[in-house]
Amino acid sequence: MATADWLTVLTTTDAPDKAETLARGAVRARAAACAQISGPVTSVYRWKGDIETAAEWQVLFKTTGVRYDALEAYLLEAHDYDTPEIIATPVVRGSADYLQWLGEETAGEETAS
Repeated sequence: MATADWLTVLTTTDAPDKAETLARGAVRARAAACAQISGPVTSVYRWKGDIETAAEWQVLFKTTGVRYDALEAYLLEAHDYDTPEIIATPVVRGSADYLQWLGEETAGEETAS
């Protein structure tokens, strides 16, 4: 499967502070140029044979196909869920200036801020 030039990547977590920690860490590591947090949302899912309902916060990351592996590795390391949701969706079109910014912000080295 070909790698898209740009991606949005979705994950969820169970608290707003955890969502912000995930967002800031990914942006700090330049695995994502931006992350947006929405919530709470109500998630209904099957887990270990039971149907569960939980309040969660969604984090939508903007990244490049080149940086996806770094973002996924970061999320798997930093997330406290056993099996975190990590779903990438290709961006097929977008503002040229925005997509250029996205590429520039994920191309540099990790920063301390």
